[in-house]
Amino acid sequence: MLSGQLVVRLFSMASRVCMSRGSAGSGVIGPVEAAIRTKLEQALNPEVLELRNESGGHAVPPGSETHFRVAVVSSRFEGLSPLQRHRLVHAALSEELAGPVHALAIQARTPAQWKENPQLDTSPACLGGSKKSRN
Repeated sequence: MLSGQLVVRLFSMASRVCMSRGSAGSGVIGPVEAAIRTKLEQALNPEVLELRNESGGHAVPPGSETHFRVAVVSSRFEGLSPLQRHRLVHAALSEELAGPVHALAIQARTPAQWKENPQLDTSPACLGGSKKSRN
């Protein structure tokens, strides 16, 4: 049986971290996505962390973990410019950005900013890199 404090802590953690669609929409969270979650939690102690693996919408093999969109809401961003906020996210994910992650769209907001607009932006459709002609 769980103690009351543990239940409250688990509920608090679950309410702060919104689960993503999993690896490219499959419902399975892969190792890169799990590492991103863990590192952002540790570095920024976010009130909200929404992570979406958008790799399935790009010209990559099925199950890839190369394209992500993240919304991070943290009081650590108070008083920082958007560039400074992005630098904090990049610093936390330096290993992933140097390796498997090809693209990372970041929404780094303060709690007050998230309260005004609590939505994860959507990415435009992929044109398929050089595989399709562009207008």
